[in-house]
Amino acid sequence: MIKFSGFPEGKVPLTPIPDDFFRKLLPHIDHLGELKLSVYIFWRLDRMEGVFRYLRRADLLADEFFMQGMGNDPQQAQENLDEALELAVLRGTLLRASQEAEPYYFLNSPKGRAAYQALQQGEWNPSGGVDHDRQVLEEKVNIFKLYEENIGPLTPMIAETLRDAEASYPAKWIEQAVRIAVENNVRNWNYVNAILDRWQREGRHEQKDRRDTQKARSRYAEWESPGNDG
Repeated sequence: MIKFSGFPEGKVPLTPIPDDFFRKLLPHIDHLGELKLSVYIFWRLDRMEGVFRYLRRADLLADEFFMQGMGNDPQQAQENLDEALELAVLRGTLLRASQEAEPYYFLNSPKGRAAYQALQQGEWNPSGGVDHDRQVLEEKVNIFKLYEENIGPLTPMIAETLRDAEASYPAKWIEQAVRIAVENNVRNWNYVNAILDRWQREGRHEQKDRRDTQKARSRYAEWESPGNDG
């Protein structure tokens, strides 16, 4: 056993892990490899760049230190990794999507779900190596300008809300949701956000959404009430 010398003094990098991991996942994980992988995923993704972050099997295999802890020899480590990946997907910790026959793994978080759906629907494509910025297929949307031109004046609180949305949803989704709001004459960010949330949960079907804007308006009518001008 290698003895740990302790955490160093002073300021050290920290990795954020949601409370739900400790309350809803950790008590049920009984496979050591799955536990190691799950914690590692939080650490690895937090140190990547770009709005959309993912890992491939090859990226995990390339980390020698991580793989050393997955088995006594390379073959066993790979077998344990594959088993851990399968368990994490079955449990719902990770989302798996294929791109040109290669599996891509996303954390089952709001950002991860948005990236997963965008990849599945062909609205986003990974570009370059795993440590490079992920590029959205469409042009960069200035979400602040979009809001001011279509919904209303920008305030500090709204700006923070828009930054959160920009980090959670593909730019094309935000642009399309704002367009639907304008067409329905509901210039209200809560209305836009409700559309984005539905697309994230149910998937975005552009033709259906374009035909059915009146139904969408009925579904989100509560956001039109006074005091909800977002």
